[in-house]
Amino acid sequence: MKKLEDYVVSIPDFPEEGIIFRDITSVLQDAEGLQLAVDTMQELVKDLEFDVVVGAESRGFIFGTPIAYNHKKPFILIRKKGKLPRETVSIDYELEYGTATIEMHKDSIQKGQKVLIVDDLIATGGTTEAMIRLVEQLGGEVVGVVVLMELAGLKGRERISGYRLDSAICYEGK
Repeated sequence: MKKLEDYVVSIPDFPEEGIIFRDITSVLQDAEGLQLAVDTMQELVKDLEFDVVVGAESRGFIFGTPIAYNHKKPFILIRKKGKLPRETVSIDYELEYGTATIEMHKDSIQKGQKVLIVDDLIATGGTTEAMIRLVEQLGGEVVGVVVLMELAGLKGRERISGYRLDSAICYEGK
């Protein structure tokens, strides 16, 4: 049986020299790889009690929805600014080259709900930190973050050090 890491294609020098791009589309394109990814992420958080699963556009949707479904929990969307039709709350955050804004429906999290955040990747931790702050702005309690892949060299774990982070795959570099 293949390991989860075996489904990830590593592309050297993309998008620039010295960077190894970890492509997860190869995980999604293989039924066994996708199943292994979701199963592994679920196993990592099996001890957590949570009321809702939150995922960010777009790959957080891919992994968060089956986890929510399997646990019979609601799935809450975090989207880029301007994509949600009802009243929203938003947060701006820094990217490597600029800023971005993410938002959620104002009624998506109830005060005191325990929240599991699911995403495909944590790198520098900026997006993850913004998601945590957005959930907390609505009164939710983030009980954990689970990602398919962690790029440990970019120190995202340190940025969200007050929160539990589980990663199915951890690469030491950037």
